[in-house]
Amino acid sequence: MMKYVLLLAVVGLALWWFKRRTSEPRAKAPPPAKPAARAGTSAAEPATMVACAHCGVHLPQSEALMDAAGRPYCGEAHRVAGPR
Repeated sequence: MMKYVLLLAVVGLALWWFKRRTSEPRAKAPPPAKPAARAGTSAAEPATMVACAHCGVHLPQSEALMDAAGRPYCGEAHRVAGPR
């Protein structure tokens, strides 16, 4: 008999906790911060992407290294190595 009283108490406590939890208004979390735009670009305009002439990886044109012929490279080592 005692186990049924204990079971009823546990079920009642669980129902009370669930009802209390769902009826309380929750504090709104602040909206996530937008990432800061890089210098020279705004959040509204996308950056122009170029492919490295050596390995083909895409990167923003503002971060690319250019050779004398105007070909973009992802880094100094690939610029020195030249196009593939």
